[in-house]
Amino acid sequence: MKIEFAPLRLPLRRRLQTAAVVQWVFSFLVLAQVCLAAFVLLCLSDWWILAALYAGWLYLDRDTPSCGGRRSHWVRSWRVWTYFRDYFPITLTKTADLDPRYNYLFGFHPHGVLVAGGFGNFCTEASGFSQMFPGLTPYLLMLPFWFRVPFFREYIMSGGLVSSEKASASHLLSRPGGGQVAVIAVGGAPESLEARPGALTLQLLQRKGFVKLALKHGAWLVPVFSFGENELFDQMENPTGSALRRVQERLQRIMGVAMPLFHARGVFQYSFGLLPYRKPIHTVVGRPIPVDQNPCPSKEDIDALHTLYTQALTQVFEENKKHYGIPEDKHLNFI
Repeated sequence: MKIEFAPLRLPLRRRLQTAAVVQWVFSFLVLAQVCLAAFVLLCLSDWWILAALYAGWLYLDRDTPSCGGRRSHWVRSWRVWTYFRDYFPITLTKTADLDPRYNYLFGFHPHGVLVAGGFGNFCTEASGFSQMFPGLTPYLLMLPFWFRVPFFREYIMSGGLVSSEKASASHLLSRPGGGQVAVIAVGGAPESLEARPGALTLQLLQRKGFVKLALKHGAWLVPVFSFGENELFDQMENPTGSALRRVQERLQRIMGVAMPLFHARGVFQYSFGLLPYRKPIHTVVGRPIPVDQNPCPSKEDIDALHTLYTQALTQVFEENKKHYGIPEDKHLNFI
């Protein structure tokens, strides 16, 4: 394989953008393991009393990830996130005003490999969410497992990440006064196994739990489509029914997380590595779907709202695809 090296002379801002993405990929793939190892070493050191005190804190603080987390405007506003945004770059587009008197459930599509658009737009202030949607506070839902990792949990909560447990979403969507936004990557881990350039397949037909939540709490539904999310990484071929896909699906059932075998570029060369390609991500926030509260929604109620949401998501995609290089004959495929 011929290796294409990066030029030796590049503007400093490009170097800083790459460094910002390196730390982000490191955080997603390795930081949790590093934090866990650091905690174990602390337990075995002369400073074990600090580990014991922190373990007590973990017990007392165990419900925080399901009760809105502990966000930090300072962390969300770090300059590093501006370089992270500009690497791709990431943009956020609003199609309608959102009344802060209501709570909202954003359905984020597609999941992609590492949810780069979801993180950049809703876990940092780099794309201007607070200015674009004044009065709204976004929370990106993440698998509960990660909030059990010492130290790592504090870092991810500071960005506005909270547990994806039902109780966590219910806590946000039921808060009086409105202004809360629960952002859910609806396709979840299984959809990441479909993430590759050109893919437009979304796991949605059987995903109705988020619709039921919206009905129970009267939270307005908002479809969000992130153009370019699937263009960031290549992935080993894993068609449905293949040996690799069966192993991935089995691991997902056991561990709760997907294991896509992805690759893209490196730090100093463009031919292989785990850094995403420099491809633009355009996240479009669709028009809100008003939802009347129904504490005990029937199957018919859920199906009706789910159909309405699917149509609204399709509309967001079809109205905007021509702006982002998607051919007119390409359409979303729901499974």
